[in-house]
Amino acid sequence: MLKDGELYIGTSRNPDDSLNKGEYLALKYGNRHGIVTGATGTGKTVTLQVLAESFSEAGVPVFAADIKGDLSGIAAMGEPKDWITERAAQIGFTDYAPAEFPVIFWDLYGEKGHRVRTTVAEMGPLLLSRLMNASEAQEGALNIAFKIADQGGLPLLDLKDLQSLLTYMAENASELSSQFGLISKASIGTLQRGLLVLEQQGAQNFFGEPALKITDIMRTTNDGRGAISVLAADKLMMNPRLYATFLLWLLSELFEELPEVGDLDKPKLVFFFDEAHLLFNDAPKVLTERVEQVVRLIRSKGVGVYFVTQNPLDVPETVLAQLGNRVQHALRAYTPREQKAVKTAADTFRPNPAFDCATAITTLGIGEALVSTLEAKGAPSIVERTLVRPPSGRVGPLTDQERQKVMNLSPVAGQYDQDLDAESAYEILNARAAKAAEAAAAKKAAEERAKNGEAEDSASGRWTLPGFGDDDTADDDGARKPTRKSSGYQRETVIEAAMKSAARSVATSVGRALVRGILGSLRR
Repeated sequence: MLKDGELYIGTSRNPDDSLNKGEYLALKYGNRHGIVTGATGTGKTVTLQVLAESFSEAGVPVFAADIKGDLSGIAAMGEPKDWITERAAQIGFTDYAPAEFPVIFWDLYGEKGHRVRTTVAEMGPLLLSRLMNASEAQEGALNIAFKIADQGGLPLLDLKDLQSLLTYMAENASELSSQFGLISKASIGTLQRGLLVLEQQGAQNFFGEPALKITDIMRTTNDGRGAISVLAADKLMMNPRLYATFLLWLLSELFEELPEVGDLDKPKLVFFFDEAHLLFNDAPKVLTERVEQVVRLIRSKGVGVYFVTQNPLDVPETVLAQLGNRVQHALRAYTPREQKAVKTAADTFRPNPAFDCATAITTLGIGEALVSTLEAKGAPSIVERTLVRPPSGRVGPLTDQERQKVMNLSPVAGQYDQDLDAESAYEILNARAAKAAEAAAAKKAAEERAKNGEAEDSASGRWTLPGFGDDDTADDDGARKPTRKSSGYQRETVIEAAMKSAARSVATSVGRALVRGILGSLRR
């Protein structure tokens, strides 16, 4: 049943239930994206596991989220359960054999997998606004914050960095507004409250260092199989917006970092976006347009994106049109919306004269699906009613001990498990604020001495900037510059002084990367 360059999905049936032929997904069209849909309990997760195993066996790395914990069993040897052996015999799958697959477990909380993080700067203002459900005015203020950070050498690594920068913006709103446009203290205050909510929801676990390296989810083993990165998402799903934003960020990172490669013999990575409806629920139009653009363009970078969801209506038509490989499990048609979903799903397939597609969708059994993949010259195949083959790995979750054993032997063990707290915006702004406070105290003391007729200190004629300290009167080698009396002296603006201070700072990763990509993430 197995063929070189093709992934075996299952065997189709004729209207009289006799076997028809094997249904395959051509590897060279694996980057043309796909969708797996169906009602709860119809076999979507098993189909996802079958596809992930097949891509891995073909040497293609896979990234998938594990919503219920069931997908973790892919790391263990399959068990010859009755339904598995019966299905293999039923479809004539004589090549079936239990197997285990190379898996790397990831978890934003670091409990069921290696910690996975990114920095606030790499996330960018667009995705962060989506995560915080920011209004247009608040998104504008957030864009200004990122602009100040990018230009001023203020690394935004974690949430406390952004919180400190927002505090600085609120305290100096008048001065900054003249440079960047109106900065509303009300918008800043709302963003600060939003950050507190994110912290309470556990989002601080996601932001920080060491940040995830894309290469670590694109590994292959010594025997040529692709590593399957499994994101533990059962706890993460308690915050659906964070879940969707994280996966979208990861997709944007792949888009920005990977080079153009055109059409290959097989994908460089396959990305499964489970519970895809969470990505598009209440998403602003601009974000949906950007997602459509990424899905359309990332194909040429060798990445295949597969959406897994209950209802085909969960995915916008503009995105749905980009998905060439389709697996449709059973749908129910009790409500008008469900009936519309059935019609939409049926209309997306190339018709088969042997049966009515819409009727078949409502009568499919568990583990049965309508399958259409791209074939010669990229044309969709005629839809076939297909019995999906059984997976080779275990169907069901790993135990905690089994999971820990896999993590201990992981190629990234120890690389992401400890937090790093490098100097960033929080420390820089606090240091500047402390320096400004000291300078203000010194100036006040000098004025007091002047009132008392004492000799004025040479520094008393100098001035300070809000939040940036009194460091503009010394050369880089520590020598003090000549000072001027306050009369007739033209003060620099807050931003001019900030830029000078930033220019003397040690270069940072944020300072290097000032170009933002299609979804607002940093382009390295």
